[in-house]
Amino acid sequence: MHKGLLSTLFAASLAFVPSIASAQQAVTPGFGVDRFNPSERGSEWFVLDSLDFRGKVRPAIGLVGEYAHKPLVIYNPDGSERTSVVSGQFFLHAGASLVLEDRLRIGFNLPMALANNGDNGIINGQRLSGPGRAALGDMRFSADLRILGEYATPFSLAIGGQVFMPTGERNAYTGDDQARGIVHAMAAGEIGMIVYGAKIGVHIRNLNTSFDGSQVGSEFIFGLSGGVRLLDRKLLVGPELYGATGVSNGDVVFSKQGTPLELLFGGHYTVAEDWRVGAGVGPGLTRGFGEPAVRVVFSAEWTPHYEKPIPPAPVGDRDRDGIADNRDACPDHPGPAHADARGHGCPPAAATPPPPPPDRDGDGIPDAEDACPDVKGVKTDDPKTNGCTPPPPDRDGDGIPDAEDACPDVKGVKTNDPKTNGCPPNPDRDGDGIPNEEDACPDAPGPKNADPKKNGCPGAAVVGNQIVIMEQVKFATGSAVILKESETILNAVLKVLNDHPEIKKVRIEGHTDNVGPAGYNKQLSTSRAASVMTWLVKHGIDKSRLSSQGFGMEKPIDDNKTEAGRKNNRRVEFHIESTP
Repeated sequence: MHKGLLSTLFAASLAFVPSIASAQQAVTPGFGVDRFNPSERGSEWFVLDSLDFRGKVRPAIGLVGEYAHKPLVIYNPDGSERTSVVSGQFFLHAGASLVLEDRLRIGFNLPMALANNGDNGIINGQRLSGPGRAALGDMRFSADLRILGEYATPFSLAIGGQVFMPTGERNAYTGDDQARGIVHAMAAGEIGMIVYGAKIGVHIRNLNTSFDGSQVGSEFIFGLSGGVRLLDRKLLVGPELYGATGVSNGDVVFSKQGTPLELLFGGHYTVAEDWRVGAGVGPGLTRGFGEPAVRVVFSAEWTPHYEKPIPPAPVGDRDRDGIADNRDACPDHPGPAHADARGHGCPPAAATPPPPPPDRDGDGIPDAEDACPDVKGVKTDDPKTNGCTPPPPDRDGDGIPDAEDACPDVKGVKTNDPKTNGCPPNPDRDGDGIPNEEDACPDAPGPKNADPKKNGCPGAAVVGNQIVIMEQVKFATGSAVILKESETILNAVLKVLNDHPEIKKVRIEGHTDNVGPAGYNKQLSTSRAASVMTWLVKHGIDKSRLSSQGFGMEKPIDDNKTEAGRKNNRRVEFHIESTP
C-alpha cells in the first residue's frame, strides 16, 4: 500500500515539474526605464525649465541626445552588480515648442532609442529579458501656463502637464504600453548673473508591475538647478539635480530602489542669436529604477531671439514725445516742450540752431579740420593738407618738391645734402665694393667673406649697441693670458674706439661654456674680461670709457651639447653703454 502511494505521489510530482519550469521561464514584461525627461525646446536647462514665455507666436525646434549607462541593474545582496538588464540606451529626442500670447506654451517630444541593449536576468523568480534593438519611446505632448512673473526676473511661476502616448514598447524598455501623464509646477528666475530653476510634480503611471520585489508605478518628481551666465550672457553653465520617489505604496516612498536621484552638470551656449548648443554629463546618486551609473547629454536647437515689440504711436503724436502733432513744430522728431512755438516739440539742436563753426580764413573748411586755418586753401582727404594751398609739383611722388629734388624724376629719400636730396640711396654706403643688401656691415668698409654674417665687415665694427668682432679673442687654456694671434682683432676694436670718440662707455663681457664648475667659470670669465680691458688701456684708451664683467656660463648663445656650440659660447663681447 505504501509503495502504491509513493508511486502515485512521484507520478504527480513529475506531472507538476513542467508547469513549474514553465512558470520559472515566463518572461516578465519590462517598463519605460528612461528617467531623462527633457525640458521643452527653448529652455536653457536640460531637465529644468527657464520659463521663457516671451512672444505672441514664437516657435523653437531642436534635438536632444542622451546616453544612459546601465540604467537598470540587478544587484546581489552584498551590493555587487549581478546583471545589467539594460546596459546602455541612446535616445535622440526630436521636439518642438510654440509660445502663444506671452503666456501659454505647447510642446511636443518624440524619443527614439537608436541604441538599446542589455542582458537577460532572473530576480525573485522574475525572468527579465534584456533589450536588443532600436525602438520608439513614448511620444509626449505638453502645455504650460505662466501665472506669475516674467522671464529673467527674480521669480516666475508656471503650471502645466504632459501626456505620454504609448508609442514605446515594454519589451524594449522604452515605454509602459499605456498612456501616462505628469502634472507639475515650475519656477525660474535670475538675480544678476545667478540663474535658477525648480520643479515639483506627480508622474501618474497606471502600471501593474514590479522590479526586485518593489512596485513600479506613480511617483512624486522634483528638481532644482542653479548656474551663472558668462560671456556676455551667451553661456549658461551649472548643475541640475532631479529625481523621483514612488507613491504607489508606502514601501517604495524614499526607498533605495524607488527613489532615483541624478546630478547633471552642463552648459548651454547661444550662437548667432538664434541657435543654441549644449552638453552635459553626470552620475546617478542612488540605485533607483532607471537611474544610470552615468548619463551624457547634448543638444542643438533653433530658438529665435526675442525683440520686444514697439507699441503703436498714440493717435496724433507720431514721434511719441507727448506733444500732439498739431502743436508739434517737429512732429517726426521727438523733443521737449518749448516756450517758442517754432521749437515746441523739437530736439534741442532743432529748437536753437547752433552757430556755424569758426572758419578764420573763410575757405569753407572749419578751423578744427583746417590744417592751414589762416590761409585759404582747398579741401583734401589728407588731414595734413586739408584747407591748405595745393602742394608744389612733385613729379616722382617721393614727397620732395621738384624745386628741392636733386633727382625729380626718380623716387628717392630726403637728405640734408642738396646734391643727394630726393635721390635713391647709395647702393654701397661704405664704398667697399659690396652692395648694401649683401654687406653685413653696410656702414663700415671691410673685405669680402664667404660667411654672409662677416661679408663686408672689418675686424670690428659698430652694429647697433655693440662693437661686433669678426674673430674671437683667444686665451691660453684655463687662464686670462691673451694669445698673440688675438692682437689683430683687439687692434680692430682699438681702431673703432679711436674713430668714435662719441662712444663714452663700453662694457667688456666675458663668457664661458658649461664645462667645469660654475664658480670657476665665472671667475675665469671675469679675469678674461679684465685682461682685455687692461690691454686696451695699455694701448691708449682712457680707462673711464671702459668697464668689465664676467658672466661665466650664465648667457649661452649656442647649444653647449656640441663642441661647435661650446666654442661659440667661449667669447668676449663689447657692449656700448652710452653715447651723446
